[in-house]
Amino acid sequence: MNSATLATWTASLLLSVCLTGCGPDEKPADTSAKTPIKLWVTPVENEEAFWKKMVTEWNNDPAHTPVEFTPIPVASSSEEAIMNAIASGTEPDITSNIFIGFASQLNEINQLEDLSKMPGFAELIKQRQMNEVMPAWEINGQQNVLPIYINPTVWWWRADLLKQYGFDQVPRRYDELYRLAEARHADNNGYVMQLTAGKNWWERWYDFIPLLYAQNGGKPYIAANQAQFNNADGQAVLTFMSKVFNSGWSSYDFTSAEDPLASGQVLASARGPWDIARYRKQFPAILKQIQIGPMLTQEGSEKPYTFGDSKGVAMFSTSKHKAEAWAFLQWVFGSAEHDLLWLEMVGMPPARADLLTNPLFVGYFADNPLEKQIASYVNVALPAAATTKTSDIQRSMTQMIERVIFRNDDPAAALDDSAREINGILKP
Repeated sequence: MNSATLATWTASLLLSVCLTGCGPDEKPADTSAKTPIKLWVTPVENEEAFWKKMVTEWNNDPAHTPVEFTPIPVASSSEEAIMNAIASGTEPDITSNIFIGFASQLNEINQLEDLSKMPGFAELIKQRQMNEVMPAWEINGQQNVLPIYINPTVWWWRADLLKQYGFDQVPRRYDELYRLAEARHADNNGYVMQLTAGKNWWERWYDFIPLLYAQNGGKPYIAANQAQFNNADGQAVLTFMSKVFNSGWSSYDFTSAEDPLASGQVLASARGPWDIARYRKQFPAILKQIQIGPMLTQEGSEKPYTFGDSKGVAMFSTSKHKAEAWAFLQWVFGSAEHDLLWLEMVGMPPARADLLTNPLFVGYFADNPLEKQIASYVNVALPAAATTKTSDIQRSMTQMIERVIFRNDDPAAALDDSAREINGILKP
């Protein structure tokens, strides 16, 4: 995720629209029913390869309105490229790579179609087993994004190192982690875990937020334009983080070029499925020692909620081919075989609840047991808050964590300070 703030995205977009003087209603209508549907896709090789296969197969049927796809144009971020296109009136009909925070921005300025109003939407959601997924993607009463994949944030544990300290199972409770950390610390053999992902605002998706989702049972941390984490659950999470850091059991910033989990500097690190391919290439022997575990909680849970890095496809309200573009999306996502192909080509779990129960996926997961462990968390992996202030909110969270780590602030007071700041940011 690029560090350009979402607030800057909106300001730039509105300014550009005003300067160009071109609004959605001023775009000329297409005269031909066979004018191609324009699709932008994530500029990543394996995702482009997937969409190439989809588009080729779709276009082979002369009854279909053809689709033309291109990678999202080069810019400092996909969001910036899309904003520039909207401002100049050159946006496509549909695009992938939309996360919920950016969708909230586009929803606010009426740039996205409400897919729930398209014919057959409810049937598609049922067919793709997404009824449990979609409520978290609602934005101001609309469904602007159809999630493509969900990457659950889970703990990767070094099983070989855990055994050295008498742990045959991964820790699930804070007190279990404390016991492991004390044993690790006693032999002066390194840190117990990489508890924070880094200093950037988007890295809160891989530490505080998934830990909070796990502890509070999946409740939103922003609701009704108010912070919802300065409570007993938030205090439990921040107190846990404070104890780990102030006991010297982790480092706030692992700046070494060496992967701390692969090198054995830590026993655990929060990761997503995208790291599997990298480990297969760089650390195949270490990958065999990786055991997947849930987010830690105070009481311990077999399958608690977590954060899911998730993006989807959206349709622009300016599209002159909404029915045709929707027919294409129904065709792509209405087929479990297409989701299997996505798994095989891209390696990220499709946003569907039946990955471990649908016979179609059995063979893939039999050959990929680590992916199967991660996919078991798809049903409990939630997106970020649906807010236009994502970066500002998570910068405040970052400062909250830093006050507890470096100034030894009381966790309850730090939570209240951050909540107060965020409430001011969200004030209408």
